[in-house]
Amino acid sequence: MSSIRSDPVHRIYPEPIDHFDRLPDSILLLVFNKIGDVKALGRCCVVSRRFHSLVPQVENVVVRVDCVISDDECSPSSSSYEKSRSAGPISSIFRFLLGGIVKPFQALVQFLGPKRSALNETLNTHSSSSSSSSSSSVGPVGPGADVNDGEMEQGGVTHHSPTQVLRNFDEIRFLRIELPSGELGIDDGVLLRWRADFGSTLDSCVILGAASVTKNLYLQVPECGNDGFCPNNSIAAVDDNGSIPESFYTNGGLKLRVVWTISSLIAASARHYLLQPIIAEHKTLDSLVLTDADGQGVLCMNRDQLEELRVKPLSASSASKRTLVPALNMRLWYAPQLELPDGVVLKGATLVAIRPSEQPASKKEVSDASWLSTAFEEPYGTAAKMLIKRRTYCLEMNSF
Repeated sequence: MSSIRSDPVHRIYPEPIDHFDRLPDSILLLVFNKIGDVKALGRCCVVSRRFHSLVPQVENVVVRVDCVISDDECSPSSSSYEKSRSAGPISSIFRFLLGGIVKPFQALVQFLGPKRSALNETLNTHSSSSSSSSSSSVGPVGPGADVNDGEMEQGGVTHHSPTQVLRNFDEIRFLRIELPSGELGIDDGVLLRWRADFGSTLDSCVILGAASVTKNLYLQVPECGNDGFCPNNSIAAVDDNGSIPESFYTNGGLKLRVVWTISSLIAASARHYLLQPIIAEHKTLDSLVLTDADGQGVLCMNRDQLEELRVKPLSASSASKRTLVPALNMRLWYAPQLELPDGVVLKGATLVAIRPSEQPASKKEVSDASWLSTAFEEPYGTAAKMLIKRRTYCLEMNSF
């Protein structure tokens, strides 16, 4: 009788159905790949056993770093951190720290597993057991921290290296790491953008800079064609023959461009050096991008370049923990004033294209127009197209 009486209850209050169970794994993986963010994936991982088993199969992963501290910092105070930032991160190797996944991350102990990282200079993920919201405050490595195991304990906060976190993803193909800001401290209003491609060493680098960027709301310049040709455009009202004015050499303009170039190359080589452990462990990678939220610099590696680094170890600089920059050939284009179609005006616009002096012919086949003009997002891609139409100046730089 009891079973008969219970039937109406079950009909009125049926057991809840988890509609996610009706979705095939392939659809869930498609959703997870759209999410990408490693913190969000960490939260997804603790939702259910099924999610826990699927997250390691994600192919598209994005790691957003919350702050950067120098390796020689000994105090987590904000004043010392600001001092480190103002001193410029290229003065020492950096330790990148990723904001915590907080309480959901605490449940990822099994997901992280007992594996340890041998990284000494790493990106680090931290989580706080006492916070219920994401925290981005981090401190440097404490004297009691065991760096070799990939974890650091300080002030109740555990720091996990991204190598330790990422190694639990088995099939990463596209990895993007985003720093909170560019490493190079530049004055307000100054433009500095760079993009570098690496294999086991530097393959190419392009740098775009300008002493100032202004917006001319009344300027109407015709749109440029794909080849960078802008009809009736006075690209440089001050100097229309493509030559660099004498004042460029006497007022510190050339010296400033050299500083920009060297600083960008050091920043790029430091980023490349820190990526070694991740590249070594994830042999399924097809693309790796290390950028920053400011859009100042982008380091890119495709599948062939990633494989080259695994086969041919990089040469490290003896002065600091970064990849050795080889002897370089550089080409420079300059315009005292560059007026872009959208009204943006670049004063002292400079484009520098860099390649190693000794480079295989196969890597030199790409033309300047396609290589340089696609290095930057608009409107700076158009600026590069316009600059390469001007007179070219060649320079050389020794390895450092």
